[in-house]
Amino acid sequence: MLALTACSIKITSQPDPSIPKDTMLLAADKGTPMMEKNFNPYLSNKRVAASYIYEPLLVTNALDGKQTPWLASGYTLPNASTIDYTIRSGVKWSDGQPFTASDVKFTFDLLKKYPTLDIKGAWQHIDSMQVEDRGASGQHLVVKLKGADAPAQSIISLTLIVPEHLWKDQPNPDTWRNPDPVGTGPYTLGNFAAQQYTMNKNQDYWQADKIQVNHLVLPASTSQLDVVTKGFDWAYAYMSNVQGTWEAANPGNKYWFPPGGVISLVPNLSKAPFSDLKVRQGISLALDRDKIAGVATENYMQAAGQTGLLLPNQQDQLDPSIADQGIVKQNTKAALEAFAQAGYTQQDGKLVNAAGKQLSFAITTANGYTDWLRAVQEVRKQLAALGIQVDIKQPQPAGYQQAIQNGDFEVAMGGMGGGDLFQAFNNLLSSEFYAPVGKQAAANFQRFKDPAVDVLLDDYKKTTDPKQQTQLNYKLQQAVYTQLPVIGMYYGGLWGLYNTSKFTGWPDANNPYAPPQTYDSTPLLVFTHLKLVGADAQAGNAAAKEG
Repeated sequence: MLALTACSIKITSQPDPSIPKDTMLLAADKGTPMMEKNFNPYLSNKRVAASYIYEPLLVTNALDGKQTPWLASGYTLPNASTIDYTIRSGVKWSDGQPFTASDVKFTFDLLKKYPTLDIKGAWQHIDSMQVEDRGASGQHLVVKLKGADAPAQSIISLTLIVPEHLWKDQPNPDTWRNPDPVGTGPYTLGNFAAQQYTMNKNQDYWQADKIQVNHLVLPASTSQLDVVTKGFDWAYAYMSNVQGTWEAANPGNKYWFPPGGVISLVPNLSKAPFSDLKVRQGISLALDRDKIAGVATENYMQAAGQTGLLLPNQQDQLDPSIADQGIVKQNTKAALEAFAQAGYTQQDGKLVNAAGKQLSFAITTANGYTDWLRAVQEVRKQLAALGIQVDIKQPQPAGYQQAIQNGDFEVAMGGMGGGDLFQAFNNLLSSEFYAPVGKQAAANFQRFKDPAVDVLLDDYKKTTDPKQQTQLNYKLQQAVYTQLPVIGMYYGGLWGLYNTSKFTGWPDANNPYAPPQTYDSTPLLVFTHLKLVGADAQAGNAAAKEG
């Protein structure tokens, strides 16, 4: 975390004069310390820019779940177990070969053969698929699902598509580093060195007219001090005192930190006393979420509601019958009443059960997550005021992940919510992901089980009716709001830093068409929106000269 302040050393940032005006300096990748030339889009240690080269069928805005047709120009759901994609025509691979529906089918077949490459989990839902050429209606990919599973479209559509003519003869695609990538995306690989690589505009890109950032420079060294001082155009980084550091360094420096999820307390529901709803209600009512949000995020983020929705971007999907948009206000009296119904009363400054034993538990958070640690410390302070003892465990991130997957915790820091509403609820609530303590869970880490909620999720999978989906969304929000499978506290931010000196059209609160993140597929939305400063004027002058 950058600890520089506006009242200490004045830091300024000037663009690197060696970088042309149509070139973006991008803090998106990191060396450790050297960068490996790995552009296999399915490997965990790939270069970030692999997702600027390879594209999905649809791009999902993680802020609100809205989808934009991409390599598929559209899709229909003839029924809840069938997806019919229209594959976009006129697209070329960057080596000039035509992109076809066969490439899409080949990609999915490849992921089926090598399951470790199926990082989105598409084949958990797919039964079979076939290509259909419908003449004037174009090429289609018809996907048959394993059952009624309409929301699976949002997962399957995220799969990045690779060229059959280059990948079909690779003997080990699950380990291949793909050093000379060929994709359909807006950029191709330029120069590559261990400390920096470059990307160039794909001149044959199917949306080439929308790409005005002609070159990208991605250095390996992207510390927060680098980001502030070296004239970066775009970065994704939490920065302490962002106004006094990033904004103060250059007049064109701006930031936007929209909510990307709800940071929550995750109680282990398979363990007492957290299996008791009244205990969870007591903890929830005891918390001053505004204070927690302020302490954890330096007031960048706000208290979040208990529905799991990201507001205001998902406002149109919020159940209007839920009071105060799901915000739970601190109410000490009500908290103590809930604890009393669970058998806990205050005695000599401690909250104790009938045997006189104090309510005490540990909260597990990941070491190095400083905002989470500040949140846990504030939670501990607030619960101590009621007589609850809270300890803090801070395993390394890998140990933290293992602990929550295996259920080796009492209460953990975690999150809920996300752009796709159904997938967020399904991952949080479905007993399909339930695993007993000691067994690894892929989701539903709190070990929630409710047959009635499973029915709601199952009904959602069976319908393609938007009105019915809305009503089911409302009922799922009610389940999260009333049953407290996790206890929402504040929004986790997406830490977007950008500069408007060379490029405009960035997403912001007034135009939230994409999150400001530099990873995954949503940067494709950003790259196709950005405009070169002065480009319109230059085009007008050129037209005048020709006239």
